[in-house]
Amino acid sequence: MKKELTIDMLAAVKRPDRYTGGEFGSIVKQDAEVRMALAFPDVYEVGMSYLGFKILYHLVNKMDGIAAERVYAPWVDMEQLMRERGVVLTTLETKQALSELDAVGFTLQYELSYTNILNMLDLGGVTVRKAERRDDEPIVMVGGPCVFNPEPLADFIDLAIIGDGEEALPEVLEALRQWKQEGRPGGRKGFLHRAQQIPGIYVPEFYEPEYNADGTLARMKVTDPAAPACVEKRVVADLNKVDFPTAPIVPFGEIVHDRIMLEVFRGCSRGCRFCHAGMVYRPVRERRPEVLRELAHRQVDNTGYDEISLVSLSTADYSCLPCFLDTMIADFKSRDVSVSLPSLRIDAFSVDIAKKVQVVRKSGLTFAPEAGSQRMRDIINKGVTEEDLMNAVSGAFENGWSKVKLYFMIGLPGETDDDVLAIAKLARKVQWKYKEITGHGGCQVTVSVASFVPKPYTAFQWVPQDTLDEIRRKQRLLIEALRVKNITFQYHDSQTSIMEGVFARGDRRLGKALYLAWKAGESFDGWGDQFNYERWQQALQEAGVDPDFYNHRLRGEKETFPWEHLQPGVSRAFLAHEYAKAKEQMLTKDCRQGKCNGCGICQKLGVSIMDYSGHAYDASAEPKFVPVEERTAAVRKALRDAAAAAGYDLLAPSVAQVAAATAYKAAGTAAEGVAE
Repeated sequence: MKKELTIDMLAAVKRPDRYTGGEFGSIVKQDAEVRMALAFPDVYEVGMSYLGFKILYHLVNKMDGIAAERVYAPWVDMEQLMRERGVVLTTLETKQALSELDAVGFTLQYELSYTNILNMLDLGGVTVRKAERRDDEPIVMVGGPCVFNPEPLADFIDLAIIGDGEEALPEVLEALRQWKQEGRPGGRKGFLHRAQQIPGIYVPEFYEPEYNADGTLARMKVTDPAAPACVEKRVVADLNKVDFPTAPIVPFGEIVHDRIMLEVFRGCSRGCRFCHAGMVYRPVRERRPEVLRELAHRQVDNTGYDEISLVSLSTADYSCLPCFLDTMIADFKSRDVSVSLPSLRIDAFSVDIAKKVQVVRKSGLTFAPEAGSQRMRDIINKGVTEEDLMNAVSGAFENGWSKVKLYFMIGLPGETDDDVLAIAKLARKVQWKYKEITGHGGCQVTVSVASFVPKPYTAFQWVPQDTLDEIRRKQRLLIEALRVKNITFQYHDSQTSIMEGVFARGDRRLGKALYLAWKAGESFDGWGDQFNYERWQQALQEAGVDPDFYNHRLRGEKETFPWEHLQPGVSRAFLAHEYAKAKEQMLTKDCRQGKCNGCGICQKLGVSIMDYSGHAYDASAEPKFVPVEERTAAVRKALRDAAAAAGYDLLAPSVAQVAAATAYKAAGTAAEGVAE
């Protein structure tokens, strides 16, 4: 008999709302021929903030006979109780163990979440190693940005969806349903043979790496005649035609991004040479402003959220942004709903835009110069100058802002100590600019510095990463240089950056080390208080793997990489040319503002840039839609009031409070009455 979470277990952990389910907007399909779990390898409040799963949850649950449910990694307090009592990891919707499902799909957002994937499979009763998995166990699949090099996970996954999942995932699940209806012919391998025929699907089992004497990859041998030599990514050509979710799940407690997330466009053409997402998500595909407006109204009505975040890789580059912001602010100001941008590009900064998005509630401004010196900004093709930054902060200071956050990286190719110290100089110049404009001090500057990690399919995929000692030495330089009043210095843990680098450009030989590290107790490696560098070093040593081979070695010009049989469309020749231009500190212009730069994606994939800069948009027109459900902020208030009345306090849980979760779940009925 399957053991389930009990009230005393929920009462004993820090955040019981992570495990209860039953949130407003969640979908429960009791009868389904195929049931899959959308599995996020981190805690609930992080996973619930991921827009990709919101989209896939919506699309899959619209399919007849197919259900998508959710599962997140239990935090260490709950995992301990689950293992002590033999409780398996289940979905939030129907409380089914992962082993009882047809498929489990993980997102690869971050390399240091890989141990959590193994841990969740084990907690859910699924055999961790793919080769030992029985025919009646679920198909384990992955997607997300890190899927362009899933080789370190090849021993544990059945298939990978390369690229956009909105069309590919439903096709995989439909193939899974047909295979089940036909009696599962050929077992697991029979299904994988079917799946590999779907464009964008990679089955690691049908590929075998062969290595040179020096340890580099000689080739990726295709072991199945029907498997493609190269798997090209799936790409949604027109986002306006994608059924975007307008009634997302509203969580009981706070999550990391507790707001409406409106994807204005996908892709980026800026061409920053360190940026993995900027290459693999090309080309730029914008949504029309009238489509976005309709989606915004539906979501506000259906959730009661009071903030709309316009998300993309570079939202300030949305071609219709100024006019669209005016419309959105006019639409929602009377409802006390704010519109926000995740960050602002220095060269695209406009005080008018900043004032518009902060008309409801004001906060600090965030900019990402990425490097302190102009030489380094040219090397990485950032395309901004110190003058751009000073103009941006001057405009902000003149209009009342006094808080600025600046993002930088250290360890970039060609960097010197002078380049590192230029970060501190630039931060101090921002402070002086504030004093020059206002006549007094008090400007608060936060300097956040990450360590550069070379990624696949970037111009820097050939370069070595800084060693641990070198990263720490550069961090110490900045610690000393930034001992300045009202400057706060934040920096990333150097050891996690090293392990991220190992897995970012790693191959299948890392699978053994990953397994050994997990068996030794590694999980939540992205959380500083859980990461154990010594344990990882021991696992790598026992696996016979030298981490320096992956992240501290300059790769050969013609070296074959472990990820090149999985193609996002960008050509190797283009990346090599960009690397050469970086050495010469030469800039490459944005292709949306001039000629094609020859990355090859549009031509290879047959997909064009969608830009609405010349689009005739009538901002005065009323949004043309009929809301599916007319619910307002009163819905959310009713839910929270019902929870409070029942004594359900997430910050101080007790047995009685957790038992009240049922009342909280039922509060949706009362909330409907409020809306009516």
